Amino acid sequence: MSRVVTLLPSATEIVCALGQGEHLVGRSHECDFPAEVQRLPACTAPNLDPGGSSPDIDGQVKSLLQRALSIYSLDREALVRLQPDLVVTQTQCEVCAVSLADVEDALAGWLRVRPRLVSLAPMVLADLWTDIARVAGAMDVPERGNDLVAALKARVQSIAAQAGEAPTRPGVACIEWIEPLMAAGNWIPEMVAMAGGKSLCGTAGQHSPWLDWEALRAQDPDILLLMPCGFGMEKTREELHWMQEKPGWADLRAVREGRVYCSDGNHFFNRSGPRLVESLEIMAEIIHPALFNFGHQGLGWQALQTVPEG
Repeated sequence: MSRVVTLLPSATEIVCALGQGEHLVGRSHECDFPAEVQRLPACTAPNLDPGGSSPDIDGQVKSLLQRALSIYSLDREALVRLQPDLVVTQTQCEVCAVSLADVEDALAGWLRVRPRLVSLAPMVLADLWTDIARVAGAMDVPERGNDLVAALKARVQSIAAQAGEAPTRPGVACIEWIEPLMAAGNWIPEMVAMAGGKSLCGTAGQHSPWLDWEALRAQDPDILLLMPCGFGMEKTREELHWMQEKPGWADLRAVREGRVYCSDGNHFFNRSGPRLVESLEIMAEIIHPALFNFGHQGLGWQALQTVPEG
């Protein structure tokens, strides 16, 4: 396999983790890790302004979907120009990356031999191991896939075993979007359990659900972890006011006890690639700081100022 285009960040990270980054010839506009992939031409672009506030972005997404329009556009001419042998895309979420239907449509009219198409659809952590094996197989390096999966599994199992000895299992609410409020689903609830917590919102293996504020208040989490999809920590800090302005915010146990945190939701947790293991490390540091210190604080997560200044 000599020429590969990846149309979502997690796919790019899988290819590079397999040691096959030199075969990449194109990427999505969101692919930015490892840093060197940013030199590659982008084959997608957003059809919305990603720089707006949480409600602004939510409104744009809903408007596009209501009009049956794609949230991302695919540069078909770039695909033809790059002549890939393999294209990796996804079917997991229409908000996360260009759709499989758009990719299939773009490839349908090719007169040359069509590239192989691999579509990822992870819902739980085990699906990541399957996706890595599928990409490795498509690139004719199955043994590298086996080695990578074994190494990642070992790290996960080590954390789960150590967390299983913790004397307490704090209730954790993971927030994937701030306004309107959305809990984190898919692989996040099982990661909370692996890190020694009890997930209060979202169901493992199911898409992230909208979350009623009063329902969150009733759960009264010990820990509140904000990981908005696509947002870095600075952006999340800017958006925190949407929650601080909610009735009863100051009464939440997590707020009273100073256990409100944010993570880089752009690079961690929401990308179903190898760095989900680093995301688990981040979660373990937050839930059981006396047991875990992987050095992610300040880089991958930080405690938040929970009371508005001034």
